Amino acid sequence: MTSRYRTIVVVHVLLRRADGQVLFLQRAGTGDAAGQLCLPGGHLEDGESVVVGAIRETAEETGVELSETNLEFVHVVHRRHGHDDPRLGFFFLATGWQGQPVNREPHKCAGLIWADPAQPPATTIAYTVAALEQIHSGRPFSLDGWAEHSPPAGLAQLPARDD
Repeated sequence: MTSRYRTIVVVHVLLRRADGQVLFLQRAGTGDAAGQLCLPGGHLEDGESVVVGAIRETAEETGVELSETNLEFVHVVHRRHGHDDPRLGFFFLATGWQGQPVNREPHKCAGLIWADPAQPPATTIAYTVAALEQIHSGRPFSLDGWAEHSPPAGLAQLPARDD
């Protein structure tokens, strides 16, 4: 019997100013992607919805207060981060917020940068760049990292459907 599929759920928030630029955080001190840029966000905590997680993570990292009514779902990516580390990444656009973004986690973030999401800086994490391209194209779903791996045993042998 196969085991039940498990995945990590990650939330990302696009804080977009009136000029169209979005907020990026420069990662530091986490041992993962140091110096690279990402959007505010992070892993869900136990029992959290993606919306509550997006609100919490944004507040923890930037001090910005969001409400559910000001979050618009824009994309989800099913990502394979290594062979045994699948993730679902939910992206939300903040249509409004309270407060000015500040770096509330200097032990994890070297600074905040506003940039054009259609042309993110070269140091932006590739996964984030790919998602921003999908969002810009109006695509609500994408896969990332799955083409590099063989299908699970048994799937490759299934006959093609003749619909």
